[in-house]
Amino acid sequence: MSDAPKHPPDPPEDPDGQHNESGEVPNLPKIIKFDTLARCGDEIWIEHKGQIYRLRKTRQDKLILTK
Repeated sequence: MSDAPKHPPDPPEDPDGQHNESGEVPNLPKIIKFDTLARCGDEIWIEHKGQIYRLRKTRQDKLILTK
């Protein structure tokens, strides 16, 4: 018998890094690249509670949200 302390087994590998120790996916924020949303240009239009918003990327690569 070994006198070495026993450690819990390593959790299974998680290639995307999103699962916790019990194997569940925690409630993570949804991160989407702007370029993925605005595939064909530099702006998208967003509807929220009946209001329309415009999110656009400037020449300086900043985002501006207007109502």
